[in-house]
Amino acid sequence: MKTQIPDKLYFKIGEVAKLAEVPAHVLRYWESEFPGIRPKRANSKQRLYRYQDVELILNIKVLLHGQGYTIAGARKLLETGGESKPQVKEDLPTSNQGQKLKIIKEELQKLQNLLAKTKD
Repeated sequence: MKTQIPDKLYFKIGEVAKLAEVPAHVLRYWESEFPGIRPKRANSKQRLYRYQDVELILNIKVLLHGQGYTIAGARKLLETGGESKPQVKEDLPTSNQGQKLKIIKEELQKLQNLLAKTKD
C-alpha cells in the first residue's frame, strides 16, 4: 500500500511521523544514520522536512520494516542507488519449488500414515 503524501512544501516532524507511522525519535535517529535526510530548521528550531525527505523516509521504512534490511544495509543500498524491491533469497522457495515441496510433504504424510498402520 502506497502512502499518500500531501502536496506541501514543508512538513513538521509530527506530520512525518504520522505519515511514516513511526515515532518522532525514530526520525531523529534516522537523520543521524542516513545523510539524505536533512530537514531545515525554522527560527523556532522546529524541523521542517521537504517532500523529498518524506519520500526518502517512507522508502527507508519499507527497507527496514518491510524488507528486513539493517540500517547499514539500507544505507548501502540507498548510496549505491540500488532498487528497494524485495530480493529473492536462495533459501526461500520459488513458486515451482514450493509446489514440489508441497508434493513431497504429502508423500511423506502418506508414508507416515502407512508406517503408523503397520505398527498397529
